[in-house]
Amino acid sequence: MIIIGLTGSIGMGKSTAAGMFEELGIPCHNSDTAVHELLAPGGKGFDAVAAKFPEAVQGDAIDRKVLGALVFNDPDKRRALEDILHPLVRESQQAFIKGEQAAGRTAVVLDIPLLFETGADKNVDVTVTVEAPPDVQRARVLARPGMTAERFKTILKTQMPSAEKNGAQQLCGADRRSSG
Repeated sequence: MIIIGLTGSIGMGKSTAAGMFEELGIPCHNSDTAVHELLAPGGKGFDAVAAKFPEAVQGDAIDRKVLGALVFNDPDKRRALEDILHPLVRESQQAFIKGEQAAGRTAVVLDIPLLFETGADKNVDVTVTVEAPPDVQRARVLARPGMTAERFKTILKTQMPSAEKNGAQQLCGADRRSSG
């Protein structure tokens, strides 16, 4: 099975690219969707995140805006959140791959915004980095509900610049995964 890693910074068009892959019959796993499921009440990450960040719990749910405000400007808190969520997202990806292999698929896409930042590029056969002009990216992101220019700037600081992703992509080859 060919595992395609799809990445790009916020607002670059990953969802559009994933839709194109799906139109071609290649199933896609969306890491952001997996995180939403993990943080939902009853999700595998809910209890651990709620215990680590109790101020983000509003009623019976984790308020993602509050959680984001807590972690985006604090590298230690962001790392603590990632230490909880990233292994669970990888578990979700592996279950997806296993299910698609069992269904006889020959290729899948893992949509991972932080593909290179998390080292997940080592687990894919090829990477596709989606890129848009900065003004298009900014317009897309600022059109999102609740997004501000300051929050957009903060998010960009946590992501590898596109030029670096493109350079890292060139280093990624079909022999990156172990065959075991």
